[in-house]
Amino acid sequence: MLALGITQILAWGSTFYLPAVLAGPIARDMGWSLSSVVGGLSWGMLVAGLCSPIAGRLIDRRGGRSVLVFSSLMLSAGLLGMSVATNLWLYYLAWSLLGLAMASGLYDAAFATLGTLLGERARGAITGLTLIGGFASTIGWPVMAALESWIGWRETCLVLVFVHVLVGLPIHWLAVPKPLDVGRVSALEAQVALPLDHGSRRLFSLLAGLLTVIAFVMASLSVHLLTSLEQLGLPIVTVLAVGMVIGPAQVVARVLEFSIARHLHPTWSARVGILVSLIGICLFIPGVPWLAFVAAALYGAGNGILTIARGTLPLVLFGPQGYGARMGALALPMLLAQAAGPFTVAFVLSGKGASMMLVLMAMMAALALCGSLSLPTQTRL
Repeated sequence: MLALGITQILAWGSTFYLPAVLAGPIARDMGWSLSSVVGGLSWGMLVAGLCSPIAGRLIDRRGGRSVLVFSSLMLSAGLLGMSVATNLWLYYLAWSLLGLAMASGLYDAAFATLGTLLGERARGAITGLTLIGGFASTIGWPVMAALESWIGWRETCLVLVFVHVLVGLPIHWLAVPKPLDVGRVSALEAQVALPLDHGSRRLFSLLAGLLTVIAFVMASLSVHLLTSLEQLGLPIVTVLAVGMVIGPAQVVARVLEFSIARHLHPTWSARVGILVSLIGICLFIPGVPWLAFVAAALYGAGNGILTIARGTLPLVLFGPQGYGARMGALALPMLLAQAAGPFTVAFVLSGKGASMMLVLMAMMAALALCGSLSLPTQTRL
């Protein structure tokens, strides 16, 4: 768990959180629009979504080690390509490689790996993994910012290449064991990943829809929340302080999940996470500074709980058999929603304003909460 936690910090820090630090310097240096540079992440997430089902099936059939090693290689290749990119075509090619890395190396792949190794006992490890991985932005942002100001964005990418080659790759190769029964899942089982009865397919569709809506909301707010608070009239210093509350709140919620609520059924955890996030989003709408701090704490806590539920719900509802393929199938619509959400919501923010955007996010969270009420609380089917 600790080993995978370290590599999750490296993977998230050099993919999902990278544009927050390097997009501005890249745009200024290359003369590209900021939207084109940030669009690389959306393209990478699109690639990741399309490739995630394949990664999940491979983890079921061969174990997670080889897939995670591949992710380290793609992270290195993508960052190397980014460091030498001289036009947008090469830049987006680099993000294509990073998309392959995200499909095979972020939470969904790590959860699937733990599922193949630990089976139904993987819930505690998944919670611990998200607890460690929650420090990706806390560590990644200041380190990349310091490197960029010292040596430039291209050299920063090269440093990240060496980190993945010298740290991430050896950890995945040496610290992730092979499952004792690799190959036990047939090609057909890995492709279907679910019982063929109507009830199971319906439950899987419900779970996929619920997680996709949540992914859309969280990705949209991760990009536009601070801008929305500025539009609502909060001072920039207050806005930045509010943003800093979200990360620690996620970690605190995950600690509580790990220590106090670990025996709570994941369905109830998901309901609590959605409800707390919904309340947080609603409290942002008035644009009151002190209330925004409360909102950020609640929103961050709910987000932290939901990251865990994303991995534990499929495991508990359907069992460990075919878990990797199932996680890959769930990741497809979620990653597509994460890629489309910020782009789509930007039109609402610019056309209708921050209040309407936050109301829309609250309505979608409420929809997800209603959907969660239909999830069973039995151990599994």
